[in-house]
Amino acid sequence: METTRQNRIARLLQKELGDIFLLQAKSMPGMLVSVSAVRISPDMSVARAYLSIFPSEKSEEMVKGINNNMKSIRYELGTRVRHQLRIIPELKFFVDDSLDYLEKIDELLK
Repeated sequence: METTRQNRIARLLQKELGDIFLLQAKSMPGMLVSVSAVRISPDMSVARAYLSIFPSEKSEEMVKGINNNMKSIRYELGTRVRHQLRIIPELKFFVDDSLDYLEKIDELLK
């Protein structure tokens, strides 16, 4: 169960990470990256961001590249939220495959 503070910080991180990926997506034509959810640990030190990537065939490769550039993304996030947060959490990115799962279930039901 997440506290109100965790929810507020998670929403702030989701919004700012979405803006960061929106700016970076301009350099990658044909790719769409959105932050579907952010979960933050109770001590506010680790944030798990779930990314929805289109086209989904390149999602694993894209998340691997994002995790390799995590330091620059964390720095950019820190410059954006430095007045709201005392400590910028460590970021971990994962693929959100819930849409693929929904499509698979729809196909099975047909």
